[in-house]
Amino acid sequence: MNAERIKKASAVYFTLLKEKVIDENSEHFQIYFDPEVRQTVLLLADESGTYIIESPKRIQLVVQPTGSVFATNFTHMKDKHKQIETKKHFHLISVIIMSFLAGIDRNQAAKIRTKREGISFYTLERQVNDLIMNWDSILKNQPGFGEEQKIDAKEVVTAWKYMEVDTEDYGLKKGNRRTRIGLIASAMKLLETEGLIYVLDQADIPKAIPRQELFERIDYLYHDYDRYELFKKLVTPEEGEHAENPSN
Repeated sequence: MNAERIKKASAVYFTLLKEKVIDENSEHFQIYFDPEVRQTVLLLADESGTYIIESPKRIQLVVQPTGSVFATNFTHMKDKHKQIETKKHFHLISVIIMSFLAGIDRNQAAKIRTKREGISFYTLERQVNDLIMNWDSILKNQPGFGEEQKIDAKEVVTAWKYMEVDTEDYGLKKGNRRTRIGLIASAMKLLETEGLIYVLDQADIPKAIPRQELFERIDYLYHDYDRYELFKKLVTPEEGEHAENPSN
């Protein structure tokens, strides 16, 4: 294998490891699309258990769900993200993030609106609460609900129902992760840290604004996973629900 090609491919790949995203303004973006360099980068990604997402204006590097040398288990995630205190918090944060993704992964009009206006933490709290109360009702008639999908619905419902409801913005300003809004802030922080959203706080109404990188990850990666589509179906409200302005 040509040494110069390996050097270029390594520069691209390790830049992706560091930055996660390379856009069209980077010299590495143009280098990547040299067919021989691209082939070598894809080989490096495959061997290390990572995956390249290609779009017209950027490339992204993500970790494959299994078999990656960069994969982290729950303990490692707790070390990196201190806000995830227990497995029940991890499950709740997963539901919050999935509810957020389902809210923006709809029709084109919804994508344009959420990209422009975002979704406020308070709207997201209402959506998650409606979802979990619906799960609570289902569990009363179907105690095994969620087992087939390998989702601990009962634990999620119990944890959420007995979580403190915030008074004003206490959960945000005090960093109280044990309140509903505080936990939502923690969940959004995970996405923000990954460069997938940015959080805008105007007039004490924090909003999560999706970045283009998140839409591309949904379109070019998540839709290929049956697990994502299954979970999305579970958390997506019926048409007509939550029709209020998501920015409020």
